[in-house]
Amino acid sequence: MSPTSSASPTQPVVALEHRPSVEQLSSAQLASLRQAITATQAISDERGYQYWAGVHGLPLPMYCQHGTPLFLPWHRAYLYLFEKALQDSVPGTMLPWWDWTSNHAVGVPPAYAEAQASGEANPLYSSPIQPSGREPGGSDHTIRQPGEPEAPPLPDPARIQQILELGDFIDFQTQIEDVHNGVHMWVAGTMGDIATAAYDPLFWAHHTMIDRVWRLWQLAHPAASPPANLLGQALPPFPMTVSQTLDVTALGYDYAASSAVAPGTGAHA
Repeated sequence: MSPTSSASPTQPVVALEHRPSVEQLSSAQLASLRQAITATQAISDERGYQYWAGVHGLPLPMYCQHGTPLFLPWHRAYLYLFEKALQDSVPGTMLPWWDWTSNHAVGVPPAYAEAQASGEANPLYSSPIQPSGREPGGSDHTIRQPGEPEAPPLPDPARIQQILELGDFIDFQTQIEDVHNGVHMWVAGTMGDIATAAYDPLFWAHHTMIDRVWRLWQLAHPAASPPANLLGQALPPFPMTVSQTLDVTALGYDYAASSAVAPGTGAHA
């Protein structure tokens, strides 16, 4: 699905699908994800992985929102439409979330850290970077340098719980974006550069976790929302406004084990 598609993201959905934890992916879910990534990598037009990765940075004119009130809504729209592109190739594929508050000793989840899967190159380990998506002199594929000595530590559950207790949307968004930035810096390599970050398959699992924390915050603060003056703002290049991103169930998805009670990620990981 093109980000300029005229299809309405708020049309009634026939079923609610749940995004799973990376750590709890079934073998079938993992196989579908890898198949979808591989299939979209083979598509050279705006339906393909390289195009969607480029929406976040190079070669497009940096549509992504960072350090602005649109950070969370823009990235929710981005994830939603990219997930639809994956589903166009492999129906039923859902983006998983990487809970970076747990298993710090493991770091990058094995599903993304192993170069081979079933005797073939693992599409979650690395991705090509199209020539127009590279920084000058940059690599033709994604790389990671996780947990180097100068990197910030991965966040812990207490930090996320503290953020979830904030009652104001802007305060919450500012704090969770700070956590988001730290994880990008911890992964380093391609993920350490906004212009190339989305080419790394791990980017999607990281941002899906950020989106999940926002969903948990919404469950904990049902009366809170972005400021009224933001609700009608468009989120280019996507055919969505801020208000259209607020209800994930209207978009047809939710998070596995996140909908009952929402005290914090530790209870739902």
